[in-house]
Amino acid sequence: MSKRVVAIVGSYRKGATVDTAVEAILAGAREKGAVTQTIHLLDQHLEFCTNCRSCTQLPGEERGICVQEDDLVSILHSVDASDALVLAAPVNFFNVTALFRRFMERLVVHAYWPWNQKGPTTRAPQPVRKAVLVTAAGMPTPFIPLATGAPRALKITAKVLRARPVAKLWIGLAASTQSPHLSQKTLERARQMGRNLV
Repeated sequence: MSKRVVAIVGSYRKGATVDTAVEAILAGAREKGAVTQTIHLLDQHLEFCTNCRSCTQLPGEERGICVQEDDLVSILHSVDASDALVLAAPVNFFNVTALFRRFMERLVVHAYWPWNQKGPTTRAPQPVRKAVLVTAAGMPTPFIPLATGAPRALKITAKVLRARPVAKLWIGLAASTQSPHLSQKTLERARQMGRNLV
């Protein structure tokens, strides 16, 4: 049976740097026989989390049920059916985009946090799938983990989605031109990450 790799992309610009890197990763996975799916958060109907915590009250390993009626459940069904994830969002004002952050906040459904408990606990903490993390920024690559919150946000998202990061692709100087192109070296590195997911 083919492995399934799902990419969740929180970029405002389709076909730009992050999209290109993600597609290269997925192409590498397909080379090894994987079935791939890309979920552009830009195309999804996702409401904001209202912090009502209704979804966190019942115990058990199953995630809670959000009171919002939108596309979150279908996205999480795709995640549940995956063997590996690609989590990607560019840096926008020193962190992941608000688009990706909105998705992150809705992942509180994976927490158990009854009103009499001081803090949340993860319902099912053990990772069951691999993940590749991708971000891009206008600054040089070494500064991305030092000067932005994007790497940490992507790692937290992976953990909540029960994924273990096995590779990361930080792309620096991505704002040097209006339509930057990834080098062949970067594209090949991305494809290899995809091959290693399968």
